[in-house]
Amino acid sequence: MEKMTHKTMEDFAKSCGVSRPTLSKYFDDPTSVKPVTRALIEAALRSSNYQPNIYARNLNRKRTRNIGILVPALTDPFYAEMVNRLELRLRVEGYWPIVFSSHGLPELEREAVNTMLSLKVAGAVAAPLGQTSHPRAFERLAQNVPIVYFDTYIEGNTPFIGNDNRQSVATIVEYLCRSGEAPAYLDIPHVNHNSPERLASYIATMEASGHEPLVIKTTASYTWEFEHVGYQQMDDILNANTLPRRTILCANDRLAFGVMAAAFAHGLKVGRKKGDDLRIAAHDDHPLSRYTCPPLTTMAQDFAAMTANSVDSLLALLGDTDAPAQAVAPMVRLNGTLVMRQSA
Repeated sequence: MEKMTHKTMEDFAKSCGVSRPTLSKYFDDPTSVKPVTRALIEAALRSSNYQPNIYARNLNRKRTRNIGILVPALTDPFYAEMVNRLELRLRVEGYWPIVFSSHGLPELEREAVNTMLSLKVAGAVAAPLGQTSHPRAFERLAQNVPIVYFDTYIEGNTPFIGNDNRQSVATIVEYLCRSGEAPAYLDIPHVNHNSPERLASYIATMEASGHEPLVIKTTASYTWEFEHVGYQQMDDILNANTLPRRTILCANDRLAFGVMAAAFAHGLKVGRKKGDDLRIAAHDDHPLSRYTCPPLTTMAQDFAAMTANSVDSLLALLGDTDAPAQAVAPMVRLNGTLVMRQSA
């Protein structure tokens, strides 16, 4: 039998024999209407092709069930993994996540923030670009909706959930010093707070261990193309025969991917076995790090805890949990875990 057609919510409400406010209440929460009314509406839905325009209804509310998720780049495996986890957790909590990527560009980041405001999102979980972000845009967002930063942040009072770079870099430096030659550190463009924090921890840990820090400064300007930066810089070093040490700690895994590819192109063998030419280690434990050749030794960030803390904090700010908003910590630093693989 052909299903009935209803173009508007008013038409469908009349067909059901209920008021439009009651129907709207049902679509917000089916358990909020009487069982008899709910059965009536659901029977009408089965015999109709009507689908509520959730987007239009959300725009008419003072606050929607949408949550904005903003990251610098969805092509980055770290952010892709975090978005995946955040989306699933928010859906479980009854919210609809909307994902934005700034593609490493401050103009697109500001546009994404303005779009979230126009969509009247209930709140946002954001990893801002950092050094090139427009702070005023995020100030406007925070003035209108609850927001939680993860991975990196913009100075201010917004809650932040991120890695304890001091602890994690110190852990891997100490491991590399114990297990072989002390590492040189290959830096990246300081696009956010993580970069200078990791560099400072490397220097402090090396000095505390009685080793001379050796920093290979990046030759690249501002960019998020870390694999390319790693490959190009390592290729230049090997061509010039100026490799300072045989153990290299890279600022992040993506940089290490490029370094390992350049080493392979020069016929060098990466690993910690006798006869290997280089030891290479990094930081983050990106989802692809275990599949490099050889698998990459790295410091794992706690994806699960970062997701849980970010969403729990946002729910508290939204008043959608038993935890009061006052209980949300202004800054949560999570310890990393050493993952020893074959590269170092």
